[in-house]
Amino acid sequence: MKRFHVHLKVQDLPASIAFYSRLFAAEPTRVEADYAKWMLADPPVNFALSTGGAPGIDHLGIQAQNAEELAELKGRAAAADRALLDEGATTCCYARSEKHWITDPQGIAWEQFQTLDSIPTFREAPPAPDQAACCTPRVRRARQ
Repeated sequence: MKRFHVHLKVQDLPASIAFYSRLFAAEPTRVEADYAKWMLADPPVNFALSTGGAPGIDHLGIQAQNAEELAELKGRAAAADRALLDEGATTCCYARSEKHWITDPQGIAWEQFQTLDSIPTFREAPPAPDQAACCTPRVRRARQ
């Protein structure tokens, strides 16, 4: 089963956690000093908050449950005739994942990923030069 993913940037993490906990009638499944995540079953969504950067939608995505689902998502992304950034194995948002990115015509980044494991830090290595503070790539252009 695939799960929709929404990642928001917030200025006040404790206030946002309190708000979304009431809105979802559920406590986050993970809370860190700069991050919180809910893995909701109804509707199935991976909803994440993090600090840093301008408040608002950081990116959207689809979380695959297994490698076959991720390969299916990658095929769909490749068929969308947009530039595809394949990060492969990477760490971000307190997780080790296999992922790729595509950007829609409006410039909204879409992450398609499979979470493989949890890690104790936001990321294990400094962000690459083409990445924003979170995991979202900064440079995303359509194919020419």
